Amino acid sequence: MRIALAGLATSHPYTDARTLAGHAELVVWEPDGERLRRFTEEHPRARVAASLEEALAGGPDGVVLTVPNPRVPEALAAVLETGAACFVNKPAAATRDQLDRLDRLPIHDRVLSGSVLRFAPGFAGWKADQDGVLSVRATVRHDVGLWATGYNAWQDTPSEGGGTLVTMGVHGVELLVALLGPEVRLAGAAGATRHYGTLRSEDTGVLALRWGSGVTGVVEILGVSDEESYAVTVHRRGGDEQVVIEPGDDPVRRLGYAGTIEAFLEMVGGAPSPVPWAETRAILDVLVSAREHLAAR
Repeated sequence: MRIALAGLATSHPYTDARTLAGHAELVVWEPDGERLRRFTEEHPRARVAASLEEALAGGPDGVVLTVPNPRVPEALAAVLETGAACFVNKPAAATRDQLDRLDRLPIHDRVLSGSVLRFAPGFAGWKADQDGVLSVRATVRHDVGLWATGYNAWQDTPSEGGGTLVTMGVHGVELLVALLGPEVRLAGAAGATRHYGTLRSEDTGVLALRWGSGVTGVVEILGVSDEESYAVTVHRRGGDEQVVIEPGDDPVRRLGYAGTIEAFLEMVGGAPSPVPWAETRAILDVLVSAREHLAAR
């Protein structure tokens, strides 16, 4: 089996590769020399490709795509031509233009994208009864202080990577849509900079959501935090149900990285994505709409 790591733009493909290395021959492409060096030091047997075209030459069995958001549509188009299973590290789009460009692609049923938290064992098996749900809440605690130093500036730039509202908000929206379904729209959004004054975006944010069923929801994004955790709460008249996802002593497993790659490998074997693209598209639309809402204020 041959898996192509197409881009190393974030930390996620490094984590993905540690799991994939036990299952497949790795081919890697990354234009940034320092990122590539870090990868090959950890995976000296990986074959290095000089271009995306070379990485895809000969038809890999699967592709993990991680490039800056503005480059995703073009890169994904090249991957789709191979027919290989593809996992696009989150988020696949951060602006309306990027999402419109994705909409023009022939995305097949072996393309997966989204937050790994959907596959976290503490959440994946949870099927909350939707009867009597009043509202839902997702709280995302993930520090964004690294961006305040200028690291990966494209992620923190609203017009490129969407900033904190999109890149961290995807975790909360993903969990709530996994629970209640994709018939959801943005009802409002707000963001603020409470601590990291050099950010291009924000370090705190909130999204208000409404499902077609009438259920309302809130996603809280706390980008100033000493600890990483994610919580989902379902409110009912008689009380609340809550799931909390934390890294613990095995973050690869407990945060869903391992489960995501397991799902990806099933796709490599021929299975369809466990998350239909229409659902991913709904999540991206909420996030893009939130970014637009803040820009218009």
